[in-house]
Amino acid sequence: MLRTREQVRVLGPADRDRFIALAEQDPVVNVFADYRARLTNLDERWLGGQVWGRFVGEELVAGCHLGANLVPVQCTPGDVAAFADVALRRRSTVGTIVGPHDVVASLWEAIEPSWQRPREFRARQPHLQTDRIPDVPGDPDVRVTTQQDLERLYPACVAMYTEEVGVSPESDAGGGDLYRARVQQLIGRGWSMASFDEAGVVFKAEVACLTPYAAQVQGVWVRPDRRGRGLAAAGMAAVVSHVIGSGMAPVVSLYVNEWNAPARATYARVGFEQTATFATLMF
Repeated sequence: MLRTREQVRVLGPADRDRFIALAEQDPVVNVFADYRARLTNLDERWLGGQVWGRFVGEELVAGCHLGANLVPVQCTPGDVAAFADVALRRRSTVGTIVGPHDVVASLWEAIEPSWQRPREFRARQPHLQTDRIPDVPGDPDVRVTTQQDLERLYPACVAMYTEEVGVSPESDAGGGDLYRARVQQLIGRGWSMASFDEAGVVFKAEVACLTPYAAQVQGVWVRPDRRGRGLAAAGMAAVVSHVIGSGMAPVVSLYVNEWNAPARATYARVGFEQTATFATLMF
């Protein structure tokens, strides 16, 4: 139960700066929410959802992004009770719940009896980051993609998504068009990098979120017939070198499945270190 001077409410454009200040308390872990706030100014028309805040007096002490992704921001396990009812009202829009392990576990405990069963619960995902150019030489063939690469790049993006998530991004009605538009958007922003041979994409990765403090990488993929040759390490070294060396962001982050030992070894080789543990529920 909220105490007298506490309140939980939807945030809007007037709250943008203080929400960003909240996210900046841990700007690498909170890069997704920080990026979304800067991109949309917390306007629901552009968010495709809502951002809620918990206040004590006039101070914003915790937040929750509620759209296709439910993402807690600077929440403690004790804060999640304030957002549980809100989450339940928007559960039909949520495809994933993702954030620090202890917070996601506490939120799930509160809402599980009234929520659909998750398709998958990835309970412990190392959150990794690096702030230096790798010692590993980057693959010189990895480059920023252009719209001319779309027809070769798109099938690799679908293959990566299907392999990682367990369902095709084209499986829902209209899903293919939306996912293709997302790939085009990342290319247009200069956030997509890949290498190619005569058979298509060899390695690829994208920057998913970008703020002045961090870039979060997603979609790391090597074509199956080219795996086991060190291409992922060289490719990621090229991505990190580009992001940091070009001034896009001073830190590169990502999170990885705990059981994916080859990927974790690759990221360690490139210089990534674990700074937190995430959890993801997929519906």
